[in-house]
Amino acid sequence: MLEKNKIYLMDCFEFLSKIDDNTIDLAVIDPPYFMNKADWDTFKDHIDFLRFTYKWIDELIPKLKNTGSIYIFNTPFNCSFILQYLINKGLYFRNWITWNKKDGISCAKRKYNNDQETILFFTLSENYVFNMDEIRIPYESTERILHASKKGIIKNGKRWFPNPKGRTVGEVWHFTSERHKNKINGKTPKLPHVTTKPLDMIERIIRASSNKGGLVLDCFIGTGTTAIAAKNLERNFIGCDNNIEYYNVAIRRLKNNWNNILK
Repeated sequence: MLEKNKIYLMDCFEFLSKIDDNTIDLAVIDPPYFMNKADWDTFKDHIDFLRFTYKWIDELIPKLKNTGSIYIFNTPFNCSFILQYLINKGLYFRNWITWNKKDGISCAKRKYNNDQETILFFTLSENYVFNMDEIRIPYESTERILHASKKGIIKNGKRWFPNPKGRTVGEVWHFTSERHKNKINGKTPKLPHVTTKPLDMIERIIRASSNKGGLVLDCFIGTGTTAIAAKNLERNFIGCDNNIEYYNVAIRRLKNNWNNILK
């Protein structure tokens, strides 16, 4: 078993072969999308892409604990194939999450703009971790909620009072993309990775589907966002990437945050 709290410069298949079975509490996976954004995201055709995708899924599933969960990012189109494959593998479907990226202006002419990505949430069994109270968000109607907190609202014959921690999270998530969060003089900068995910979004996933001390895996870890989110929330992490540039950025980010983690 590879050492925890480290990122490895390694192919995902080699990496997964070195992870013990039944050890991972949560897998957060942001794999290639077959959008030809870089060499690592380029495939001969969609069949070749799916063959690669199904192969790493097959290698990953045995690594999860029976109480474990997996979140997979991809395009809605690709997720329609991935979802059916996970169901056929016996995993339990929980949610099809839509991430509204708030990523600026698109210019589609003959279809609707692509301003979202999909996140599939599956579990290995019916007995899994889910901490809704850890991810509640503010109610939208503050005036109505203020009134309800004093006298309650009648719902289905019962008096309902709002949860002081906020409302439950739905399947549409509104997180601004990293490049738009980091504008310089109104312009979006070029980031070290072309598909960096927002740290606060990854933290939501980790809060919801793992407990403190749990082990979070990411076998396409890029510049280390999952690792940083895990350590921010007192979880352990283990991950890899086969791109030396991303790996170096990830190691640098980790060292800047926690000098005692990496030797």
